[in-house]
Amino acid sequence: MSAQPTKQPKQPKVSEREARQVAEAAREQDWRKPSFAKELFLGRLRMDLIHPHPMPPPEDAARGEAFLDKLRVFCEEKIDGAQIERDAKIPDEVINGLKELGALGMKIDIKYGGLGLTQVYYNKALALVGSANPAIGALLSAHQSIGVPQPLKLFGTQEQKDAFLPRLARTDISAFLLTEPDVGSDPARLATTAVPDGDSYVMDGVKLWTTNGVVADLLVVMARVPKSEGHKGGITAFVVEADAPGITVENRNAFMGLRGLENGVTRFHQVRVPAANRIGPEGAGLKIALTTLNTGRLSLPAMCVGAGKWCLKIAREWSSVREQWGKPVAYHEAVGSKISFIAATTFALEAVLDLCSQMADEDRNDIRIEAALAKLYGSEMACLMADELVQIRGGRGFETADSLAARGERAVPAEQMLRDLRINRIFEGSTEIMHLLIAREAVDAHLKVAGDIIDPDKPLSAKAKAGANAAGFYAKWLPKLVTGPGQLPGSYTEFHPPGHPDLSTHLRYAERTARKLARSTFYAMSRWQGRMETKQGFLGRIVDIGAELFAMSAACVRAELLRTTTDHGREAYQLADVFCRQSRIRTEELFNRLWTNTDDLDHKVVKGVLAGTYTWLEQGIVDPSGEGPWIAEAAPGPSQRENVHRPIR
Repeated sequence: MSAQPTKQPKQPKVSEREARQVAEAAREQDWRKPSFAKELFLGRLRMDLIHPHPMPPPEDAARGEAFLDKLRVFCEEKIDGAQIERDAKIPDEVINGLKELGALGMKIDIKYGGLGLTQVYYNKALALVGSANPAIGALLSAHQSIGVPQPLKLFGTQEQKDAFLPRLARTDISAFLLTEPDVGSDPARLATTAVPDGDSYVMDGVKLWTTNGVVADLLVVMARVPKSEGHKGGITAFVVEADAPGITVENRNAFMGLRGLENGVTRFHQVRVPAANRIGPEGAGLKIALTTLNTGRLSLPAMCVGAGKWCLKIAREWSSVREQWGKPVAYHEAVGSKISFIAATTFALEAVLDLCSQMADEDRNDIRIEAALAKLYGSEMACLMADELVQIRGGRGFETADSLAARGERAVPAEQMLRDLRINRIFEGSTEIMHLLIAREAVDAHLKVAGDIIDPDKPLSAKAKAGANAAGFYAKWLPKLVTGPGQLPGSYTEFHPPGHPDLSTHLRYAERTARKLARSTFYAMSRWQGRMETKQGFLGRIVDIGAELFAMSAACVRAELLRTTTDHGREAYQLADVFCRQSRIRTEELFNRLWTNTDDLDHKVVKGVLAGTYTWLEQGIVDPSGEGPWIAEAAPGPSQRENVHRPIR
């Protein structure tokens, strides 16, 4: 019996153009610092921005390594990942142990009671604890990367920092509340309100998928302030006490992976929030959120790197002892190619992560595109690596760790890893949204000089001025895309030391391909102009090519760093060489699909599907889905449900 239509919650009426304007206003408009990835999309391989590889100061490295040693002991002795998976809960004693260790304050300054770790060592810590159990990694990441500490660090007043950061460094867990039942990647439709009332705001609304929300002590909440006399209004960020009257955690959500995740639905009814708890000015909420995510997104690729390392370890150990047809399965090409992919990709992901993290620490470069690429590439490739591990393990890969142990075999949670990683393609910006976000930044230079030409709201005078500016820009820029160092055999020779694989050939390829990528973008803008933003398939492939080129560049730079600083230089060069060869194949396939694809046909099929043209194809099944609306009712009002909020003490 099919579900009956249900009245959906009322949301602000927002046109497509208005939604874009809200997103555009939240962007950082200026580029005050250089960006390797921005230059890459413009056809310039600025190796000087990433090579020699930046390094942390010795004192930062010593402090970071000392904490990692303590954290490793804790993970080995106190964390039982199998128990967390069975109970779907992180034991309170584990969380309290992490508090005592200082893990809540890894990114908080020492003067507020935190550990003051660099981004590099914070990410290494997340990779380590995430390998013990990804739900713990998610808890720590949501608390520090996007929760209250980071927005306060960037935008908070000194009074706010003094009041909240000491708590957040040692005892209090935080959560970030933006998403609503009918609002995901389109924040222009945000329905939660914060109405000014004297020296406070009165908050009403419902927030969905509040990671850490079930156990949080402090919340950073995005709410819409109505425009009124003396109030600019707009989406605004607030620090809210999680136990404030009127707040109800109505549900603890359950997922296919990350079973220990304390993620819920939180309702606000007439919640009074002091004006002193507002972060930044009214209307700055989305800008605060996006700026926070510029480096906050690096936490996800950190845990993806940890997952890749574990996949490699299990693939190596299993494939060396499992024999078929007279030899270990690793030596059969069908399996060996998967192991090579896991090893090379793990090397490249760590190269991208460490490079981005160190650049974030040095703050010399604008890494908004690099961090987004790291999140996009890391989440996609980690899922592929976990899937390949399941395939290498065969039936044992599909079997749960508990089942393996019950019949006397090693409890390897390969299927759990696949389930746990899957959310990373959705967390903190889905792959599809990341494609659009990065594409917007990638074409920023073009829109700055030619945007008014394709803007229907601009007068003819503005279009004429933009045309003149564009002509000047492209007259200088386009000739630079014809030739470059990538066509000179002697370029990048420092990446071809004696006795090592030749990485200079890959950097020459990256330089040539960056120019080809920029030319392709220009051709597309010339062809589609104002319709360019609708060509999401094309834009996604442009971004994916950029991600491959960035990963290739980072892998080469890391290999050279390891050659000059460790005993693993030759092996690092081998891994970088293999990765770049694999990456080049993927890149060429993406270029082929830029212009040869089924995008237009796909659109026609989609229109037919939604019109019911193919409902005959759905016959012959039963639908096991339950009754109920597609999107839950989220109208403001008092809660009718039990409060499942449970702060951990």
